Amino acid sequence: MIPLKLTTIGSSTGVVLPKAALEKLRVQKGDTIYLTEIADGFLLTPYNKDVAEQLGAAEKIMREDRDVLKALAK
Repeated sequence: MIPLKLTTIGSSTGVVLPKAALEKLRVQKGDTIYLTEIADGFLLTPYNKDVAEQLGAAEKIMREDRDVLKALAK
C-alpha cells in the first residue's frame, strides 16, 4: 500500500503520485488514468474498459472488411 497525501492545486484538491506508483501504472505526466468505484473502495488504472472494447470492435471490422476499406480509401 502506498500512502498518498491530498494537496491544494489551484482552487482544487489533488493527489501527487510518487515515482514508484507512476512506474507501476506505466504512466507519465499528461497521460489519463481512471478512478473506478468498486465494491470495497476505488481502483486507479490507466485502462478504460469502454475504450478497449471500442478499439477491439474497430480492429475486428478492419480485419474482416480489409478489402472494402482499402477500396474506399482510394
